[in-house]
Amino acid sequence: MSASVPTRLPLDEGLPLLGIAAWSGTGKTTLLEALLPLLHDRGLRVAVIKHAHHTFDVDQPGKDSHRLRRAGAAPMLVASRERLALMMETPGQEEPDLAKLVALVATQDPDLVLVEGFKAWPLPKLELHRPALGKPLRVAEDPWVRAVASDAPLALPHGVEALDLNDREALADWIAAWPARWLDERAPRAEEATP
Repeated sequence: MSASVPTRLPLDEGLPLLGIAAWSGTGKTTLLEALLPLLHDRGLRVAVIKHAHHTFDVDQPGKDSHRLRRAGAAPMLVASRERLALMMETPGQEEPDLAKLVALVATQDPDLVLVEGFKAWPLPKLELHRPALGKPLRVAEDPWVRAVASDAPLALPHGVEALDLNDREALADWIAAWPARWLDERAPRAEEATP
C-alpha cells in the first residue's frame, strides 16, 4: 500500500460502506448505473464515492464558480434549487483521503455508501470479475473482498460468496442486505490456517 493509504480505516457503525473493486473495462460504472435504481426501489438511499483521474474537472472554464475556485476559494460550493456541487483544489495531495470523503457524504445520511475505485483501501468489497479480460482476481490478495460477482464460475477462498455478474436483481438483493451485515463485516476475512 502507498503511504497515503492507511492500514486501518475508521469504520463508523452507523454508516455501512461497500467498496466496488474491479479492473478497468469490467463495467463498474455501467453496473452501478443499473443497480442504483434497483437499490432505490428496495428503499435504500445510496451515496457513491468514485475515485477519478487527477485531471478531472466538473466545473466549466469561464463560469463564475470556476473563476472563484481558481482564484483560491477553498472550498467552492455552488448551489441551486435542484443541486449543489462542492469543489476544491487539493494540490500536493498524493491521493484522495477516503476517510474525509466518507465524512463529507455522511452528512447527507445515506443508508449505504458505495465506494468505487479505492481498491487498495481497507474496507469490505464486492469484486467484479470478467475472466475474458485476462486480469487476475484480487480476492486472493485482498482479505477485504466479501463476494465476487463474475460472468463465469470461479474457485474462491473460503467465506467469499460467488455472485452472478449478469443477475442484476440478485446483485441488488445482495447489496441491499449489506447494511444489515455491516456490523459483522467491518474487519478483513480471517486468514485460513495452513495444515
